[in-house]
Amino acid sequence: MADVHTKEIRSYNMSRIKGKDTKPEILVRKFLFSQGFRYRLHDKKLSGKPDLVFPKYKKVVFIHGCYWHGHEGCKYFVPPKTRTEWWMNKINENKKRDEKNIAELKKIMWQPIIIWECELKPDKREKTLEKLVRGMKN
Repeated sequence: MADVHTKEIRSYNMSRIKGKDTKPEILVRKFLFSQGFRYRLHDKKLSGKPDLVFPKYKKVVFIHGCYWHGHEGCKYFVPPKTRTEWWMNKINENKKRDEKNIAELKKIMWQPIIIWECELKPDKREKTLEKLVRGMKN
């Protein structure tokens, strides 16, 4: 099935999608800062440029968008109806890259923590953030 938008409109739409400083990321950053945690952002020296880096704890946090990282079994990950094969290839490449980055971080003794976008929705947010704080202290 062909794209429903012109090339220009699709290009504009894609340019509006953020890779950094997303709403879920800022929510987690503000919460952790309020709990006394200090961190670095998007450290290029670490595999995958983690969203949050905690050198003191040797931990990193990735905040994954359910769609872009192919969150299996999540209602927010719905394969697109147009250009399905192209999009699924793109998402599967993201998943492979995520796995590779996590393996590389573990190899150098950093502990990666993954938070999914859906875990930050209002009904799950408090539990997710409490679990994150416990994970940081372990």
